[in-house]
Amino acid sequence: MSSSPSQPPVRPVQLAIAGLSSYVAEPTPIADWAESFQVPDRKNPSKYLDGPMVEKVLGVRSKSWAPDVFQNQEVVTEVAREALANAQISPHQIDAAIIVTCSPYQVLLDQDAFYFLKNLQIPDSVVPVQLGAGCAGMARAMQLATQLSAENILIVAYSLSSLYTQTPLYKQNPVHPLGRSLWMSSALFSDGASALVLRKTGYRGGLAFYSRDSLAFGLEGGFDDPLIHYMGGGALNPPGQAKSEELSCFGMAGDRVKEYYMKGMMLNHQTLIQNRPTYLTDVRKIYTHQASPVLTNGFLNHLIETCGIPRSKFGVNVETYGNLVATSTVKLLHDDLTSGLVKTGDDICISVVGAGPERGAFITQMA
Repeated sequence: MSSSPSQPPVRPVQLAIAGLSSYVAEPTPIADWAESFQVPDRKNPSKYLDGPMVEKVLGVRSKSWAPDVFQNQEVVTEVAREALANAQISPHQIDAAIIVTCSPYQVLLDQDAFYFLKNLQIPDSVVPVQLGAGCAGMARAMQLATQLSAENILIVAYSLSSLYTQTPLYKQNPVHPLGRSLWMSSALFSDGASALVLRKTGYRGGLAFYSRDSLAFGLEGGFDDPLIHYMGGGALNPPGQAKSEELSCFGMAGDRVKEYYMKGMMLNHQTLIQNRPTYLTDVRKIYTHQASPVLTNGFLNHLIETCGIPRSKFGVNVETYGNLVATSTVKLLHDDLTSGLVKTGDDICISVVGAGPERGAFITQMA
């Protein structure tokens, strides 16, 4: 398969999804969230943004927001257990485990991965691999999985957005360069957990690709913005240092996010078309990252209009749950599997972009 600056190399996928699970909180209406969070109104500091105003800005009607629930690591562990049970596999049969999160419970030495593997009773010989990845985490994890010799691979992804963004720093922050828009991170990003079990079967029809786009973005020069700016808490701005706390916030570079999402998703589509020209009709469903209602629907509307694909081919849940980060596509797939829209033997496609920047897509089968 050929490659060019706009088409990253494609790897074969011989792994099928043998089991999966996901968990999100019951949606909180955005009006209720706005009332409890109290975002200061820039035009009138004595007032707060109400639900209709937040919905007007972001397009989100409700979100998965449950800090009391997600502060318990066992919630994520149980999602992984359910994926193992659905795959009818024991923890001792797992020979590779990949943990995906941009908001870990513990920040050093991949302690989250050690915790989950211990509590799942996965053998000590399995190396804990923790990826500090956001919205494109599933693409990065799948690309890594295709390069492993493992027979059974567990991928666990979770976002603890409420635990990170419920602090006052997201309302008033005079230090962070994106301080005036930090409240949008609280309003858009949500809580969620998901897990997949990948198994080597006789399946040979999949593909996967991945790109950081730092050296080249399509036919142009590399993309130079990380999209999410979180500059505190590390060696450059260690905890306890002046301004470290104010810089330890997820700040979205709004215009650059829009630029990268729309072009990155189109580049993913072009690579899929080049390597599997009939993928739009071959796969049962296509799951794209749920960045925001405007970006997600904007890209899907363009694809539907230009390719003549019915909207039922795609899933959308960002208006209901907010941006679930790496869990967004898995939640869509899990819901379709539960409802019977996707069945054993179906091929599915996941295409995502995210902070880093990074992007990628893969086609695999439901085992």
